[in-house]
Amino acid sequence: MKNYPVQERLVEEEVEQEVNLREYFFIIQKRKFIVLSILTIVFLLTIITTFSKVPIYTSSAEVLIERNRGASGLENTYYSHYDPEFLATQSAIITSLKVARRVVDSQKLATTYRKYFIKDAEESSFLASLKTGIKTGVRDFLGKMTGIMKSPAPDGDVPDDAALIVSEPLTDEDIIAGMIKGNLAVVPSKDSKIVRITSSHESPVMAKLVADAVTKAYVDEILDMKLTTSRYALQWMTAKADEERKKLENSEKAMQQYMRENDLVTVENKLTIAPQKMSGFSTQLSKAQTDRKALEDLSKQIAAAGSNIHLLENIPVFAENGVLKSLRETIFKARQNIAELSKKYGEKHPMMIKANDELSQLISQQQSEVNRVIATTKNSYELAKSQEGSLQQMLDSSKNELLNLNEKFIQYSIMKRDVDANRVVYEALTANIKKEGVTEQSQSVNVWVIRNAFLPDAPSKPNKKRNLMLGLILGLMGGIGCAFLIEYLDNTVKSEKDLEARYGLTVLGSVELVKEKGASIESFIIQKPLSPLAESYRLIRTGLLLSAAEHPPRSILITSMGPQEGKTSTTINVARVLSQGNKKVLIIDCDLRRPRVHSIFAMQNDKGLSNFLTGNTQENIICKIPGEDIFVVPSGTIPPNPSELLSSRKLKTFVEKMVENFDFVLIDSPPIQSVTDSLALTRVVDGTIVVVRAGKTTYEMLQSGLKKLRDVQCPLLGCVLNGQKRSHTSGSYYYGYTTYYAKDGEA
Repeated sequence: MKNYPVQERLVEEEVEQEVNLREYFFIIQKRKFIVLSILTIVFLLTIITTFSKVPIYTSSAEVLIERNRGASGLENTYYSHYDPEFLATQSAIITSLKVARRVVDSQKLATTYRKYFIKDAEESSFLASLKTGIKTGVRDFLGKMTGIMKSPAPDGDVPDDAALIVSEPLTDEDIIAGMIKGNLAVVPSKDSKIVRITSSHESPVMAKLVADAVTKAYVDEILDMKLTTSRYALQWMTAKADEERKKLENSEKAMQQYMRENDLVTVENKLTIAPQKMSGFSTQLSKAQTDRKALEDLSKQIAAAGSNIHLLENIPVFAENGVLKSLRETIFKARQNIAELSKKYGEKHPMMIKANDELSQLISQQQSEVNRVIATTKNSYELAKSQEGSLQQMLDSSKNELLNLNEKFIQYSIMKRDVDANRVVYEALTANIKKEGVTEQSQSVNVWVIRNAFLPDAPSKPNKKRNLMLGLILGLMGGIGCAFLIEYLDNTVKSEKDLEARYGLTVLGSVELVKEKGASIESFIIQKPLSPLAESYRLIRTGLLLSAAEHPPRSILITSMGPQEGKTSTTINVARVLSQGNKKVLIIDCDLRRPRVHSIFAMQNDKGLSNFLTGNTQENIICKIPGEDIFVVPSGTIPPNPSELLSSRKLKTFVEKMVENFDFVLIDSPPIQSVTDSLALTRVVDGTIVVVRAGKTTYEMLQSGLKKLRDVQCPLLGCVLNGQKRSHTSGSYYYGYTTYYAKDGEA
């Protein structure tokens, strides 16, 4: 029982996924013409391109390429490790123009086999001409767009850029070498040192011949590169070694001369001791500054206390003095003794006189000790100031000495660095000269042919099956992509779900687009009362009758956002399905600008609503439609001021009177976005129905129109989705629904 919420959530996710997939399917079905068109175009282009190409044969030879590390151990140890750039470098050499030129010379391709590479007769086939024309047109277009191509200079002068380029015409050897280079490919085998050298040509014999010849030409090119590089390296390193030897000797002499002139024999020891000495002076100076500051603060406290013995005793140096402590205790006892004696004797009693004399002597001793401490503090302060000054002088002197040593040592270090650098370069050159002399004749790369090229029995290009399959897939994916792109860019209303999800509108029903040739939607439900279209309007009638809580609305305004969205046809068909329930229905054509109701019913429009509202007629303007319980008030003569007439009190009174005489009163009005007539009519009806044209009414138009209706507090009954294509409807329900009514129609 506890797993039910989880199961329900999974079911909802599966249903949502199924709905999304179904919507994608309907988008593809709706845009199937675009999908099929793009698929056909791409597939036909693929067929033309594939079958117009000349068959190309490919032959390959397998070779093992390995770096020669040498047996004497003189090779750099780095080469013993994995070198990811080695095979890439060798592949570039194999496909180089120099190797291709060696193949041309060794196999005499420019003379004996020239006809296989250079065709003297020009191609005259239609496909060749078409291909050349397309390439030229595309190249010219791209050149103009990117600014690469330049217009010729006036008067036939050669442009400045062209004047700088002086090139000789290519020889047959150069042309054939370029063709061989373009048709070569090197494919390394995975996790091995074996590479496959492939050559492509229209002739299978030439493909095999070139593949074998490239292997030999590659080996010859490697040997030639090694010998040329070794000879040049030896010459260059010998001359460079002599130059570096002279630079080393000059730099050593200059350093010795500088050391002799500046007495720098023990400069490194001095540089080691001087910082320690300066650090000691700095520490002592800091301590002296601290002591001097403490004594200075103590002197300020003594000066602030003045001669007040009580204030002086609060200063730590006086409070902690042992003599003053003893005197304070003695004075305190003497005063206690005087206080006891004063109780027994008078002031002139010998005992009192003696006690006062003793107290005076103690106070005098206390003052003398205080004066001594003050003098000692002053002397200590002066001594601390003098010591601080001496230490500062010694520190400054040490700094100057260290700066002088640093300047000398910096120059010494620069000269020593030059000597070391020159020595390293000279020793490296000497070692490389010896090494190059030993390995001059050795080969840097070892090449072994594992398998010679084979004679191909079938062309490698074009792969017709693969190309056709790719063309089919790309065409299908491109068509589907374009279909989804167009669907994404389409901002028109397409389904009931859009109206409900975006605007929260009540959709009374959807009306299918009539595709039968010559059929009129206004008379379709009379001609085929059991058709799905007729049933759609019956569903709209049901929704309309249930749109209010107490009783259905009797006066209804039917409008749309823009012209030609089906509001007039909706008005007439809704009136007909309402009248089928033995109800009297009145249609009032309030579109006083472009009325259509009278033309649909083949009526005269010389007298109607506009004539009644202006008072130009006293005749009955209500006309009954023969054979139907439908009455019509035509628009009448088109007035110059429709908005003022529709906003008059007379129209409201007229509609109220018609509601008393008819079961339903339907008002056809102009579009909301075009004029304000419909907004004025909303105040005289019980509710309003908005007709939305599928594939035509945009979201922006509908949003703006709904805002206008809400601003005038219009009672909105719902909307009718008109002109919906059957492919836009989702689900098999509509298919079964259509089939069911089709069978009823046949019966």
